[in-house]
Amino acid sequence: MQLRYTTLLFIITLPALAQTNLTGRVTDRQVQGIPLANVILAGTYDGATTDNEGAFSFETFETGSQKLIIKFVGYKDFEQDVVLAGKTLVVHAALEETINELDAVEITAGSFMASDESRRTVLKAIDIATTAGATADIAGTLNTLPGTQKVAESGRLFVRGGDGNETKTFIDGMLVLDAYGPAAPNTPSRGRFLPFMFKGTSFSTGGYSAEYGQALSSALVLDSRDKAGMTRTDIGLLSVGGDVAHTQAWKRGSVAGKLQYTNIRPYFGLINQEIDWRTPPASWEGVGAFRHEVGKTGLVKVYGNMSRTDFSLYEHAIDNPASRVAYALQNDYRYINGFYKDVLSERWTVRGGAAYTYQQNDSHAGTTATLETEKGIHAKTVFEGSLTDKVELKTGAEVLQRRYSQDIYTDGMPAAIRAFDETCIAVFTEADVYTSNRFVTRAGARGEYNTLTGSASVDPRVSMAYKTGNVGQVSLAYGIFRQTANNTWVRLNANLEAEKAEHYILNYQRVTGGRTFRVETYYKRYRDLVKYTGTPSPAQINNTGRGNAQGVELFWRDNETVRGVDYWVSYSFLDTRRNYLNYPESAMPAFASRHNTSLVVKYFIESLKSQVGTTWSYTSGRPYNNPNKTSFNSERTPYYSDLSVNWSYLPKPYLIVYFSCTNVLGRDNIFGYTYSDTPTADGFYNSRPVRQAAPRFLFVGIFLTLSKDKSVNQLPTL
Repeated sequence: MQLRYTTLLFIITLPALAQTNLTGRVTDRQVQGIPLANVILAGTYDGATTDNEGAFSFETFETGSQKLIIKFVGYKDFEQDVVLAGKTLVVHAALEETINELDAVEITAGSFMASDESRRTVLKAIDIATTAGATADIAGTLNTLPGTQKVAESGRLFVRGGDGNETKTFIDGMLVLDAYGPAAPNTPSRGRFLPFMFKGTSFSTGGYSAEYGQALSSALVLDSRDKAGMTRTDIGLLSVGGDVAHTQAWKRGSVAGKLQYTNIRPYFGLINQEIDWRTPPASWEGVGAFRHEVGKTGLVKVYGNMSRTDFSLYEHAIDNPASRVAYALQNDYRYINGFYKDVLSERWTVRGGAAYTYQQNDSHAGTTATLETEKGIHAKTVFEGSLTDKVELKTGAEVLQRRYSQDIYTDGMPAAIRAFDETCIAVFTEADVYTSNRFVTRAGARGEYNTLTGSASVDPRVSMAYKTGNVGQVSLAYGIFRQTANNTWVRLNANLEAEKAEHYILNYQRVTGGRTFRVETYYKRYRDLVKYTGTPSPAQINNTGRGNAQGVELFWRDNETVRGVDYWVSYSFLDTRRNYLNYPESAMPAFASRHNTSLVVKYFIESLKSQVGTTWSYTSGRPYNNPNKTSFNSERTPYYSDLSVNWSYLPKPYLIVYFSCTNVLGRDNIFGYTYSDTPTADGFYNSRPVRQAAPRFLFVGIFLTLSKDKSVNQLPTL
């Protein structure tokens, strides 16, 4: 009997002898306790949840080798092999944070995104087309953002003390040699590319990726649309012409095309013009896009644009306005871009392609004819992927080859021919290193070899960003950027070195719901700018020019406070000086203004089936040089102000009536003064103000969309 009791007691106490107590603490890399983490033995129901200090404790009857697993959202799973032998086992686990694509910090220094897909969008794609005063021009909308200078007689993007030539446009990563259409002297040009062809826009005012070269101040990166999901036809009847577009979609691809004819001649006949037009501008443009999926993950995209524009006018002498010289221009333009992207593996992708640009200006001024031609090919391949879950790498190579020629023919004189060939070979690499979801560092470099000068260079680029909370973050950026000098100077001296700029940027951005606040400060240092004295000649032109620019910028957008109202406000302060070209001393350049402000408001009125918008732009006076004064660039133009409005009325979901008007108040904006080359007998130089071509521009259009889905319209593309 005693043996039975002894055996029974042994059986009862045996589990207790084999029982193991697991205890410990779960922390992050900063040794802060992680509460509510799940701690469990794999394949069992034994486990616990950590307390507020990250501590846990539980008992198990399991024995031998087991696997302990600890899980918590936002961190990698922790696994450790343990041996259970019926005693207390202490485990301390430090969890490693995972990098979540939706929550991870994103570098915003110097960058504005305009895409429906960006997780930190400041503008959406529709904003490019519906901003009053922009007249559906990409540059027109971006000129309402901080960092840009309103140079209304040019229409181009002037960024942070840089001229319009220092901003370069890229389509699917490929460089566009000239992104603007031709324009008469002192009249604004428009971008060549229609907004509806692009799904996203990245506008960087400095500190951009090492992938983008030959851009001294800014990079405008356009991402063309992928395959269309619907077959549709769009028809536009315009006060200045008309257009028709068709998209044909199939299961794995689509093709789209648009023809547009613009003739401003009847319109100019009704509105008084500052310019003495002989034949006002007329143009035709054709745009095409082909998209097709290849294999399981590949996509081929082909984009093409071609156009012809011509006009003629009379230029009047300043000293004798009755004396005039006829000037005529015909511009032919071709651009084609082929792009391919695919997934190589779970971690790596490849993209690349090639682009060809051709443009020719055939101009005649009096007895002189000039034929200017530029051709270029740009090819690029980029590999992107993850080395680890915390390190993302982008690396690639590209070749840019272009040829430029200018032939000048004057009656009674031999032809003057100037030409050059340039090949630029570049490699680039940069890595995004995530220390956590709150902190990322991007470090990279761009190496270039240029055949014009036979020189090689390596330019570093570094950016960092830190999330200060759930809605705010701070970003820093630094980089060296270079660009071949303008064709005007290289055609005279092909040995000119590239112009260089050094960027320093500090940015704070806060995004809460429908509200965005940004403040940014920067410093730019220019080196090796083109400089000459007297009349420019090969012997006089050199790279001794210098300059700098610094400023502060503010941006606020709110589409949440008032139902149906979306607005943004931007302000830029710029302090810049240059000693370049034929400047006798360091001075603020004529295109720069110290203060720039824009207010954009959009309101959708459901009861009227309408969207109305208004844009007010203000720019302080710009410097200009008065040869009748002893000081250089000491005079200032009057301030610039423009109030523009637009209205979109949708009587049917597929029909839009659109109206816009620029400068509704009719302010007489003056952009500077042109002076006579020779003084009068008493030593005075006569002048003439540079004014807007017309006090305002009116536009009316009717847009019809034909598709199976009767609710589709062209509002996002106007």
